[in-house]
Amino acid sequence: MSDWLTKPAAIICHPSRNQAIERQQSLTKPLGSLGRLELLAVDFAGFQKTSLPALNNVAIRVFAGDHGVFDEGVSAFPQSVTGQMIYNFVSGGAAITVLARQHSADFSVINLGTMEPLEDLPRLTNIQIAPGTANFCKEPAMTIEQLDIALGAGRDSVSESAIDLFVGGEMGIGNTTAAAAIFCALLNVDVQAMVGHGTGVDDDGLKRKQQAVKRGLELHKHAASPKDVLQCFGGFEIAALVGAYIGNAQKGIPSLVDGYITTAAALAACRINPSISDWLLFSHCSAEAAHKLVMQDMKVEPLIDLEMRLGEASGAGLVIPLIKSALLLHSEMATFDEAGVSES
Repeated sequence: MSDWLTKPAAIICHPSRNQAIERQQSLTKPLGSLGRLELLAVDFAGFQKTSLPALNNVAIRVFAGDHGVFDEGVSAFPQSVTGQMIYNFVSGGAAITVLARQHSADFSVINLGTMEPLEDLPRLTNIQIAPGTANFCKEPAMTIEQLDIALGAGRDSVSESAIDLFVGGEMGIGNTTAAAAIFCALLNVDVQAMVGHGTGVDDDGLKRKQQAVKRGLELHKHAASPKDVLQCFGGFEIAALVGAYIGNAQKGIPSLVDGYITTAAALAACRINPSISDWLLFSHCSAEAAHKLVMQDMKVEPLIDLEMRLGEASGAGLVIPLIKSALLLHSEMATFDEAGVSES
């Protein structure tokens, strides 16, 4: 059952935000001179219910699963890469695992369903709902029961204790196609505008991706709700991200959204439960051209733009020290009174 999905998010503490704003106005700098770093400090004051927030405990979860739409020739990589990359994550060789070590983050991978079952390893949870989703060009990607399992896996991926920030990543060959279909269905936008080269398909591969999304949209044009759209197009890892964003907001844990795929999950999550939107921060703008268009439609701004398109939460991982710096500046800079500096 997924009745929990629409329960409201935790209440952000506005008195703490106001106290943080007052502190920002008293620090030894021209007002507003730290730009968006000041707003980050104010946001985290509201999240943590304190005027002096800190970022000490970060949880990073990479959700993984295979996609039936792979059969339409939408990827430059073989489907076996999903499982191979999961092993690379847990052995510490992927970009996000390097960043997780750098930040001493609580890191693990959750496999929702690969074509070949994976062995149990440290930092890997195997749920294996099915050997990948179904091909959404022919049928819904998931049954309602499979969708509920994936959503719940995301919700339960971190405990409620002592987490200051959640970072979600994804791995699944073919998932840029699923994300594009979700964007098209939820935003009613043109397929050509949303479907990009992803992991590096050539022009013929791009045409196959566009045709697959068009066929899926036609087949599932009667999907009536955001949850229906998620069920029709998948994937397991995108649904788990939706569950994580909603569940963490309900627990009072902010989430840092990564790139193109995770933004599709964020969009679906906000459509299912609009109350969670204030608990989402957007880390970077992907080099996938459609990502900028989607964020403009959602009226959100990324914190950085480094022309990345790796996924797996790597862009979000780079923003963690930026947030830490913003909170340290907020808490450790002297006020004008403390420093004996004259105000303007």
